[in-house]
Order: sequence, then C-alpha cells, then structure tokens
Amino acid sequence: MRILRAAEYRSMPWKNGGGVTTEIAVSPAGAALDDFDWRVSMARVESGGPFSEFAGVDRSLAVLEGVGIILDIAVRPAATVTKMSAPLSFAADVPTQAALIAGPITDLNVMTRRRRMTHAVDRLVISAPADIQSAADATLILCVDGEITVAGAAPVRIGPRDTLLLGPDALSQRLEPARSATLFVIRIDRVAAND
Repeated sequence: MRILRAAEYRSMPWKNGGGVTTEIAVSPAGAALDDFDWRVSMARVESGGPFSEFAGVDRSLAVLEGVGIILDIAVRPAATVTKMSAPLSFAADVPTQAALIAGPITDLNVMTRRRRMTHAVDRLVISAPADIQSAADATLILCVDGEITVAGAAPVRIGPRDTLLLGPDALSQRLEPARSATLFVIRIDRVAAND
C-alpha cells in the first residue's frame, strides 16, 4: 500500500501542447507519454479543441470539477460527460474533439496500453465505512472530495485529491469517511499472455 499525496504529483505539458496534465501514477515508474503500460492523471481543460492521440491506448475520462464536456469521437456518436455521469471509455488513438459545456473543467484520465493492460473506473460516494476489494494488479483509490481514513493497525488519512495505491495482495481495504466522500476506484490488470 502506498499513499500518493496530491502535493507530490508531477505536472507536464499535454502531448499535443494544449494544456497541462498532472500525473498521479504511471507504470513503469518514470515512463514517458509514449511508453507507459498504464497512466492515471488529471488535467485542467480551459477550452475546447482536439484531444491528444495515443497509439494503441484505451482511455477512460471522468469529470472531477466543472460542469462537463462533450466529446466528439470519430467512430461513435458525441458523448456528454459531467460530474454525475459514469466515466466514459474510448480508444485514445481515434480523432477526438472536445467542447466544454459551461466553462473549464478538471478531468480524470486513465490510460492503458491495449493488448498489454486493461482497466475499469468506478465513481463511489460513501458516507459510511465501506470495504473496497482490490484483487487487480493495481488498484488506485482517488479521493476527489471529502476525507477518508484507511482502517488498520496504523490508520492513514487520505485527503482531497490524494490517492491510495494498492497491489494485488492487498485484497480488501476498509475506508471510513469523515462525512461524505467522493472516490474513484481504478482497477488495472495485465492482459494474460496467450500460450
């Protein structure tokens, strides 16, 4: 179990240079934008325009702050993503245009290298203790707002935008919110090699 503090995240330009992304975690550690197995990040989107393309990558996007965004993805109908909607999954290597609904947003991006890794992203609002199962190769629990305590022999506090990173042997974690907390649970698995 590792605690990733928001103050320690790494910021860098978008791949297309149109803004700034804040990297929460990447594997392998220190990987660049063209050679990661998986990457979890946040970005501030100030205006509409094209999304960066990532060859061979699958992506999920959720809105953390702001009203929302409309994505015009080349191979499917336009999709609206808001703070209340489920995360949207799509191929990161098809042309995608974004239009903001009403002002800037901050989004959550989860990307995995296709045929190597897969991922699932769930939003969770808890106001009572909850057990999170973590049998995936990597499970990240991002606390968007509120505050949670990870129960255990030495309880750990997770504040807004902090992330709990769990390995495959963590199995289950009890999370206790101070009041109400919004979390994103990201599960990342390696694709089994074909014999």
